[in-house]
Amino acid sequence: MPVLAGHARRLVVPGERRLLGLAGPPGAGKSTLAAALCDTLGPAVAARVPMDGFHLANRVLDRLGLADRKGSPATFDAGGFQSLLRRLRAGTEEVVYAPEFLRELEEPVAGALGVPRGVPLVVVEGNYLLLDDGPWHGTSALFDEIWYLRPPEPLRRERLFQRHVHHGRTPSAAEAWVAANDGPNADTVAATAGRADKIVAGEGS
Repeated sequence: MPVLAGHARRLVVPGERRLLGLAGPPGAGKSTLAAALCDTLGPAVAARVPMDGFHLANRVLDRLGLADRKGSPATFDAGGFQSLLRRLRAGTEEVVYAPEFLRELEEPVAGALGVPRGVPLVVVEGNYLLLDDGPWHGTSALFDEIWYLRPPEPLRRERLFQRHVHHGRTPSAAEAWVAANDGPNADTVAATAGRADKIVAGEGS
């Protein structure tokens, strides 16, 4: 962690706004690492923004017939996410508010996270930061650097399983969701790893 914090600190330029992306498949430890980096650097230096805040609402997914593919690229507001990244890069607003995904609700909540203008580094974490297809085209160009987290596969899958059980799925339903939904999403994300500036191996947290 100290080494990664040092790498992140080198991106900081006083008076400028820089964006560091943490990409990786579901369960890679992106949220954990983003929080740890921000805690280490301090709130005056770094703020965390999750891509998951741009999940489409459940009722929208139901209407689109995508409820059973939640977490796939098509179930996010990619354009809204890119617009937020541009606002964060510009750094001209006193505070930029970002949405956050609350797992206890399984829904995004608007305006949950505020990034003050004086914070020089924004740590953005999400699955599809390196994806360049369709509405995601150009996303990676909005970052100064993107790291790809690659934990051991058994650890990643166990994290996902425990996450789903913790949030209400039965063990059998959690296993089925990891295999049928999280698995294909992870494959999509893994195909983008070659575009990352840094690969973070190990536990990713």
